[in-house]
Amino acid sequence: MPKIISACLLLCFLVLPNLVSAEDTDAGPSQTVVSRPFADFRIFNAVIEAEHQTTVSAQTSGRIIEINFDVDDYVKKGSVLLRLADKEQKSRLSSAQSAMKEAQANAEQAQKEFIRVKSIYAKKLVSKSVLDKATADNLAAAARLKASRSRVEETREQWEHTVVRAPYSGIVVKRFVQIGETASTGQALMTGLSLDHLRVVVDFPQSLSKKLRANAGMVVVLPGGMRVPVDPADVTIFPYADTKTHSLRARLKLPAGLADLYPGMMVKVGIEVGRTDRIMIPASAIVLRSEVEAVYVQDKAGKVLFRQVRAGERQGQLVAILAGLREGDSLLLDPLKAVSALKSQRAK
Repeated sequence: MPKIISACLLLCFLVLPNLVSAEDTDAGPSQTVVSRPFADFRIFNAVIEAEHQTTVSAQTSGRIIEINFDVDDYVKKGSVLLRLADKEQKSRLSSAQSAMKEAQANAEQAQKEFIRVKSIYAKKLVSKSVLDKATADNLAAAARLKASRSRVEETREQWEHTVVRAPYSGIVVKRFVQIGETASTGQALMTGLSLDHLRVVVDFPQSLSKKLRANAGMVVVLPGGMRVPVDPADVTIFPYADTKTHSLRARLKLPAGLADLYPGMMVKVGIEVGRTDRIMIPASAIVLRSEVEAVYVQDKAGKVLFRQVRAGERQGQLVAILAGLREGDSLLLDPLKAVSALKSQRAK
């Protein structure tokens, strides 16, 4: 009996490794490699710029008494950037308002006199010349009132210009003045730009002009490699070429919400020049081993193979394979499971 038990235990130990190996050889999900249309792009260097970039200048003169923002500060639309001393502007406004009140009183008096003379003239009690004088005085007083109101508006506007506000939300990129300086009319105070609306400027050869004007596909390749497709409606092509390089220029509007992009950064723009059938696989299926790009495939017998490939351009989550795969191959999509299955396969 002990001999029978020992034989059974030995048989179990011999079979168990085979059972474990069969379980470990699960290579995970796979897909059949097929070719699909792939857009060919010519790539050009481009630069990001802000759609809204403004230098705020002084519209009145005065000593700077307050500066609320500096370079790299974010400013909301309507925020007070800086203030100028407004004593002189206030004095002019007060004087203009006093002159307007006087003109208004004179205009009211002239109008009353005109109405009185007009009623008397209707009764044939005064001459026509008296009525003409009252009419002229009334019109002159009304004109002086209108002029005084204009002076009040002008001086009020000058007073309001002592408070400099942000024309839109954005970031301060330059500050030209310091507290205590006297700003003169037209002097630059601050430069700001908005990161909410960015665009890309690219120069391209005249040979591609026809394709671009026919709404050829365009993509912006960001520094991290992300490709952003551009709607043809958001592309503006300049109607002239550079006289030295003979290249043309296009301006591409970027969609809102792209992070870590700033004016002046270098990006790339791809212009579609045709389409070819290429093998495209998920980027997650590619592994890097000792600076070699490779994938795991499974042959018809279920054997896992490690195969070197040459990757090309990337579109979204897909990568073009230039060499190493052919149509009909079974590509393993989970490299971790695939390498585990490969190790189990070699251990048999």
